[in-house]
Amino acid sequence: MTELLALGISHKTAPLGLRERVALTEGRAAGVLRELVAAPEVQEAAAISTCNRTELYLAAPDPVGAESLALGVLAREAGTPPTELVGHLYSLRGADAAIHVFRVTAGLDSMILGEAEVQGQVKRAYELALVEGATGPILNRLFRGALAAGKRARSETAITERGVSVPSVAVELAQRALGDLSSRLVLVVGAGETAELTARALASRGVEPAFIANRRYDRAIGLAQRFGGRAIRFEELPEQMERADIVVASTASPHHVIEPEELGEVMRARQGRPVLLIDLAVPRDIHPDCRDLDGVSLHDMDDLQALVERNASGREAEARKAESILRAELARFERWQGSQDVVPTVAALRARADEIVSRVLIENEPRWESLSESDRDRMRAMARAIAGRLLHEPTVRLKRASGDDDAYRLVSALRELFGLDAETAPAEEAGGEVRPLRQARARKRPAS
Repeated sequence: MTELLALGISHKTAPLGLRERVALTEGRAAGVLRELVAAPEVQEAAAISTCNRTELYLAAPDPVGAESLALGVLAREAGTPPTELVGHLYSLRGADAAIHVFRVTAGLDSMILGEAEVQGQVKRAYELALVEGATGPILNRLFRGALAAGKRARSETAITERGVSVPSVAVELAQRALGDLSSRLVLVVGAGETAELTARALASRGVEPAFIANRRYDRAIGLAQRFGGRAIRFEELPEQMERADIVVASTASPHHVIEPEELGEVMRARQGRPVLLIDLAVPRDIHPDCRDLDGVSLHDMDDLQALVERNASGREAEARKAESILRAELARFERWQGSQDVVPTVAALRARADEIVSRVLIENEPRWESLSESDRDRMRAMARAIAGRLLHEPTVRLKRASGDDDAYRLVSALRELFGLDAETAPAEEAGGEVRPLRQARARKRPAS
């Protein structure tokens, strides 16, 4: 039976330095998905990679082999030995994996409780897996359920009240450090979703930021027009940093955008005037050694954690309401999964019974030399009838449970008890020799 598996790291299990090495850009994620589904251990795959997590979701007929394969892939992408990665990794299966992606999508597993951006990030991750042809019935149903669950959690509870996001917390950090920001020159490096949220948070405090896009200048122009700022070409970054009070970096670059050598020249030109740098990117845009320069105050995602925890207070009750919604959506997913497994499980159970009957008949063939061919046919028919009647009631009950909450549990138990997922047939483990009744009784009689 194909099993659902989730494997990943997050801000709860790994430091930023490791998370940025495991982070998957869209191009890297596409290559990873193609590699995974090409392996016999994996049937379906999807990858979520955000500033705070990298996770692989797999539908695997061999979950142990799939987990080992996924670990090796992530370790290779991170350029680290698997032994270094495994201590920060979590691995979830079945319902635990399903509820996890539901919680991720709803923002309940985010650094900021109820984070809105993650819903879109999960949607884009699913769309990428679709484009790559890496999903199938299980992950399609899972991710559609997760997106529906996330939407319900946000619309039916107040977990997103106050519109708190990582960029808004970053702007709050800047305000705590520098006071009123309205007269400050703020440089936003990047033009994606995080940059847009940063601009919105700055605008709420009366700041008109300057935008620098490292790839799409037209996108920077669009943001500048929407938020009353101005667009600047990427080549002008060093010059603009000489004037800026605050620099917020949030590009999707796989490499550092700001290096210590370059920033050192900028600081000399500033003649000791301090600058506040906030790095919201994973992998990081600003080299961590920049914080060693005089006059530089650098904060990254890990540094935001304490401030984030203060913002989470007061929303625990709403999170509990959201959890109940997610549990309802999980039950729906499990009902569907159970119904999908009923028919192949019944077929596998019948095939296993036919196999055992055939083995026992073959093993006892020498004992029936005196029987006519018609008697042998009646013996074969009787053996199959006994097996069929024995399986009739479990089959009826299993089909009746299809679509119910108990279906998945019953299917799993049946496959485990009858070894339907095992490579070795039970008939090889227990002999099927038929003994005369008197002989069998004699062997059981205790010694006098």
